[in-house]
Amino acid sequence: MTDEKLYELAKMYGRNVLFWRQKFMGLLPEVERRKLYARKGCGSIFEFAYKLAGLSEQQVRTALNLEKRFESLPMLRSLLVEGKVSINKLVRVASIATATNEGELAEALQLLPQKALETFVRDERCENENGLGQPLFGAKSLRAHDLKLSGEVTEKLLELHEKGLDLNGLLLEFLQKREEEIEAEKEAICETLEEAKSRPVPARTKKVLAREHGSKCSIQTCKKPAEELHHTQTFALSKRHDPRYLAPLCREHHVIAHSINLKFQEKRERAVRG
Repeated sequence: MTDEKLYELAKMYGRNVLFWRQKFMGLLPEVERRKLYARKGCGSIFEFAYKLAGLSEQQVRTALNLEKRFESLPMLRSLLVEGKVSINKLVRVASIATATNEGELAEALQLLPQKALETFVRDERCENENGLGQPLFGAKSLRAHDLKLSGEVTEKLLELHEKGLDLNGLLLEFLQKREEEIEAEKEAICETLEEAKSRPVPARTKKVLAREHGSKCSIQTCKKPAEELHHTQTFALSKRHDPRYLAPLCREHHVIAHSINLKFQEKRERAVRG
């Protein structure tokens, strides 16, 4: 047997172990209710779970606590007891789950990988704390002390202020001019756009997007570096790298954005089929 074959078998068996352990953990709340472990010669549910599946006491407690937490949230409880979603994922959403958002959380749990789910939960928590929904793409909130102006820039601004010049007006004029230049560059790119034959975004388009958004993810609450350019108009349909419909995203927000697109695409297809 080659090393590659051995590795593939190890991965396959590992996936199977995780899948069936997930199913087993979903049974534990019912095992506890029926006291089945006692009738099978075990002193506790912890002994039962260790003997049958090698689970730790903490893992068992987590499964039982989640079932109680989701008692009034039937969609999330179903994902747990039917073993459709891992305990680790369910733990991530437990603190923010409500009757209002459980449907959205249930979809996210089944669509998103672990890291993207953690980002999704963080965004939900930020939105709840702010009390207002945040637009998906846009400018980030900023406080004055976050600007980290250099000594040279601060000195020049102070000189202008001492001369009685309106700093707010000067800065707004500069920012408006910058925005106009970026929009003009986007329009110039759009005038020459043709149907794209591949997904890689042209260098000129990347350059204007970097000038507009910088190096960070364009989600307001995210501070991670941008790693992907997301087509907010589905590329498979538009076949265009239109800079007006491109947004730099971190890897996790890119996964979330594509999962959302896939969900709505499936809904449209079901509606068309009637």
